[in-house]
Amino acid sequence: MGDPKRHRKKYITPTKPWDKVRLEQEASLIIKYGLRNKRELWRFQNILRKYRRVARDLLARVDMPGREGEYAKAKAQQIIKKLYRLGILDEDAILDDILNLSVEDFLERRLQTIVYRQGLANTIKQARQLIVHGHIAISGRRVTSPSYIVKREEEGMIDYYVNSPFARRNENG
Repeated sequence: MGDPKRHRKKYITPTKPWDKVRLEQEASLIIKYGLRNKRELWRFQNILRKYRRVARDLLARVDMPGREGEYAKAKAQQIIKKLYRLGILDEDAILDDILNLSVEDFLERRLQTIVYRQGLANTIKQARQLIVHGHIAISGRRVTSPSYIVKREEEGMIDYYVNSPFARRNENG
């Protein structure tokens, strides 16, 4: 079972460590989304990989007769609902849409990216700094993790933390 205090890796390293095309793509994504290191990117690639694997398995089972097909359809609807709540898919999405997802769809839902897109920070790096230093809150609750995945209903509740000097600056001018 393992020791509960020891965390396991949430990412998989690339099989070809010096692939030039992959390195350039990773570097551009790190700059665009203000990631601290490649592990953050690999973690979201791993999340995407898991959803795509489940979607492929369910696509193979959906057409089966009997309980197996019904179970696969129900499971597919659960996954689509979850990705809709996270803001990654539309409400009327199908399993094929999960296969068309990219890692950028997940990176767009990070708190750091949304803070920058909403104009609470001037740059993507400043957004990260504001979050880490505790100046950003979601519905009044301070969140200090830049890679927090913002749910669809939380998107409008992002603002400066009450005791933050940035919140006072906004009120005055």
